[in-house]
Amino acid sequence: MTSFETDRETLRALADEGNERALDRLADLADERNDVDELSELLDEGCVRAGEFLTRRAAAAHDLRELQRIADAGYDEAADVLDRLLAGTSD
Repeated sequence: MTSFETDRETLRALADEGNERALDRLADLADERNDVDELSELLDEGCVRAGEFLTRRAAAAHDLRELQRIADAGYDEAADVLDRLLAGTSD
Protein backbone atom coordinates (compact mmCIF):
# COMPACT_ATOMS: atom_id res chain seq x y z
CA MET A 1 0.00 0.00 0.00
CA THR A 2 1.35 3.42 -0.93
CA SER A 3 1.85 6.11 1.66
CA PHE A 4 -0.74 8.18 -0.23
CA GLU A 5 -3.37 5.50 0.32
CA THR A 6 -2.35 5.11 3.97
CA ASP A 7 -2.56 8.86 4.47
CA ARG A 8 -5.87 9.00 2.67
CA GLU A 9 -7.28 6.17 4.78
CA THR A 10 -6.14 7.94 7.95
CA LEU A 11 -7.67 11.21 6.77
CA ARG A 12 -10.92 9.41 5.90
CA ALA A 13 -11.04 7.83 9.37
CA LEU A 14 -10.46 11.19 11.02
CA ALA A 15 -13.07 12.86 8.81
CA ASP A 16 -15.57 10.13 9.68
CA GLU A 17 -14.99 11.02 13.34
CA GLY A 18 -15.87 14.65 12.64
CA ASN A 19 -12.46 16.19 12.00
CA GLU A 20 -13.16 19.05 9.58
CA ARG A 21 -9.49 19.69 8.83
CA ALA A 22 -9.13 16.08 7.64
CA LEU A 23 -12.24 16.54 5.49
CA ASP A 24 -10.70 19.68 3.98
CA ARG A 25 -7.44 17.84 3.32
CA LEU A 26 -9.36 15.08 1.52
CA ALA A 27 -10.91 17.80 -0.64
CA ASP A 28 -7.45 19.22 -1.37
CA LEU A 29 -6.24 15.79 -2.47
CA ALA A 30 -9.34 15.17 -4.60
CA ASP A 31 -8.91 18.56 -6.27
CA GLU A 32 -5.24 17.81 -7.01
CA ARG A 33 -6.35 14.57 -8.69
CA ASN A 34 -9.22 16.33 -10.52
CA ASP A 35 -11.58 13.85 -8.84
CA VAL A 36 -14.91 15.64 -9.23
CA ASP A 37 -16.86 12.60 -8.01
CA GLU A 38 -15.01 12.57 -4.69
CA LEU A 39 -15.39 16.33 -4.36
CA SER A 40 -19.14 15.91 -4.86
CA GLU A 41 -19.25 13.22 -2.19
CA LEU A 42 -17.30 15.44 0.19
CA LEU A 43 -19.68 18.31 -0.49
CA ASP A 44 -22.57 16.02 0.36
CA GLU A 45 -20.82 15.37 3.68
CA GLY A 46 -20.75 19.11 4.35
CA CYS A 47 -17.21 19.92 3.28
CA VAL A 48 -17.06 23.63 2.50
CA ARG A 49 -13.69 23.37 0.76
CA ALA A 50 -15.14 20.83 -1.68
CA GLY A 51 -17.90 23.35 -2.41
CA GLU A 52 -15.26 25.99 -3.14
CA PHE A 53 -13.41 23.72 -5.58
CA LEU A 54 -16.58 22.57 -7.32
CA THR A 55 -17.92 26.13 -7.58
CA ARG A 56 -14.67 27.34 -9.11
CA ARG A 57 -14.83 24.56 -11.72
CA ALA A 58 -18.52 25.08 -12.50
CA ALA A 59 -18.11 28.86 -12.79
CA ALA A 60 -15.16 28.47 -15.18
CA ALA A 61 -17.28 26.15 -17.33
CA HIS A 62 -20.38 28.37 -16.97
CA ASP A 63 -22.21 25.24 -15.83
CA LEU A 64 -25.36 26.79 -14.38
CA ARG A 65 -26.98 23.47 -13.49
CA GLU A 66 -23.92 22.33 -11.56
CA LEU A 67 -23.83 25.64 -9.70
CA GLN A 68 -27.47 25.12 -8.75
CA ARG A 69 -26.70 21.57 -7.56
CA ILE A 70 -23.79 22.82 -5.46
CA ALA A 71 -25.96 25.55 -3.96
CA ASP A 72 -28.70 23.02 -3.22
CA ALA A 73 -26.09 20.86 -1.46
CA GLY A 74 -25.53 23.73 0.97
CA TYR A 75 -22.66 25.78 -0.40
CA ASP A 76 -24.18 29.27 -0.48
CA GLU A 77 -21.36 30.88 -2.45
CA ALA A 78 -22.38 28.79 -5.47
CA ALA A 79 -25.78 30.51 -5.40
CA ASP A 80 -24.03 33.90 -5.44
CA VAL A 81 -21.90 32.89 -8.43
CA LEU A 82 -24.97 31.52 -10.19
CA ASP A 83 -26.84 34.79 -9.59
CA ARG A 84 -23.92 36.79 -11.00
CA LEU A 85 -23.72 34.61 -14.11
CA LEU A 86 -27.47 34.83 -14.67
CA ALA A 87 -27.31 38.61 -14.27
CA GLY A 88 -24.47 38.79 -16.76
CA THR A 89 -21.92 40.22 -14.35
CA SER A 90 -18.50 38.76 -13.62
CA ASP A 91 -17.40 40.50 -10.41
